[in-house]
Amino acid sequence: MREPTSKKQVCSFHPGQNITGRWHGNHYRILRLIGEGAIGKVYLAKKIDQLVAIKVARESMSISSEVRALREVSKVEGVSLGPFFIDMDDVSLSNGSTSFYVMEYIEGEPFLPFVKQKGSEWIGLFLIQLLGDLAKLHESGWVFGDLKPENLIVTNHHNVRWIDVGGMTKIGRSIKEYTEFFDRGYWGLGDRKAEPSYDLFSVAMLIMNKGYSSRFQKVGSDGKMQLLEKMKQQPILLPFDKVIRKGIEQRYANAYQMKNDLMEVLQTENKQTAPSRVKKRNIYNTNNTGSLMKQQKQSGKEMKYRGVLETTIFASFLLVVYILYLVG
Repeated sequence: MREPTSKKQVCSFHPGQNITGRWHGNHYRILRLIGEGAIGKVYLAKKIDQLVAIKVARESMSISSEVRALREVSKVEGVSLGPFFIDMDDVSLSNGSTSFYVMEYIEGEPFLPFVKQKGSEWIGLFLIQLLGDLAKLHESGWVFGDLKPENLIVTNHHNVRWIDVGGMTKIGRSIKEYTEFFDRGYWGLGDRKAEPSYDLFSVAMLIMNKGYSSRFQKVGSDGKMQLLEKMKQQPILLPFDKVIRKGIEQRYANAYQMKNDLMEVLQTENKQTAPSRVKKRNIYNTNNTGSLMKQQKQSGKEMKYRGVLETTIFASFLLVVYILYLVG
């Protein structure tokens, strides 16, 4: 019979440490720490020649809860949500015993740094995919809970994956983990009951994060008014007015509705932006001054324009492909 672990347990490994599961006998070599939060730590490790992620928590109950969530995610068909569950075990160390679980290691770039480097137009495409995944999750009876950029990663194939499911909560229960900026309770716009609208509020705040690189705090008692005023102050957010408002006011019945509105915004934005850039290019081409210096400046502007145009075309292409995928 498996021996019970204490409620408080050891919560640290170190690079180069070898651990062997007490019950399943699997061997892992710890490579480095890749994440740390209020609940515990996540390490990159190696199992023979396979890279994996190992999480150890301060509370043994947290390990069991997250493993249940990972297993539930794996039952959701049609999408790749969080990391795949691999193993759960205990290990005896010199300073005590601890439980841990092993999951798929997802290689990629953090969500916000990727968007900042590649261009803000990517955030809309990624959120369309995210909303499709959230719809499937909600239909299975769960909400993500602690939805924020730090819990999202862009894979090498340009897919968005979830790397921390610690906040996943069964619909109807109280949210276990949250981050204030993305939490409707913090803004005085609802409780922390797990329901689809809780996640969709967080998606609206992800869009807000597009216009504000640093998160602002609540001022006063009217959180809704402050958020809407902040949106108006950033021109880059104005095209998303409808989506942000309905998300903050929690007027979406499900994630599919929010996704459809977001797709309309992106299609409209692409139609309005592309012609103006083409017109600008024609002006550059007709401005023939005969000056080498001006030609060099013109060439530099054209190269910059081409890069922007290529990014726009590629983003539009991805959107069309994704729509066709959904229809198919």
